[in-house]
Amino acid sequence: MVRMLMLIVAVLCGTATSQLPEFAQQYRQRIGGAIDALQEVMADFEADASQFGLTVDEAIARLKSGADDFARERGETMEETRARLSKLVDQRDALAAAGPFARLAVVLESMDPKLAQSTAEDYEPALPVTMEGAVSAGLGGVAGLLGVRFLVSVVNVGRRRRRVH
Repeated sequence: MVRMLMLIVAVLCGTATSQLPEFAQQYRQRIGGAIDALQEVMADFEADASQFGLTVDEAIARLKSGADDFARERGETMEETRARLSKLVDQRDALAAAGPFARLAVVLESMDPKLAQSTAEDYEPALPVTMEGAVSAGLGGVAGLLGVRFLVSVVNVGRRRRRVH
């Protein structure tokens, strides 16, 4: 019974972790679209600012220091938009420079929450036909096996203690 449970957990963990490379790949595809959209927003803002002889920094500062709540909030939003754009560009560049396994680490370390959520909502599983997917599946399977073995050993130790007392 325990061996069957261990096999089931290993297969489930392996299957789940085999999807990490595919999730990362779908996430990477979305980065380009998000960067394009944010660059368009920033280009429009920069054009509006330059129309009034302001830099982007000056325009954001003016909005944030205004008396109007809406203008202050818009200044905060534009500052956040610029920071998010910069972070996504850095992440895209890091992903482009990273190897297959390093890409997983880059995505997991610097994942954009909005982008990750939209990727998860539209995620489509794929077979792990790449070396990266196969290794991820294997590592997940081994982790599942070790987890079940640990739990079984904890249960067995508890049983032995009850028998002794």
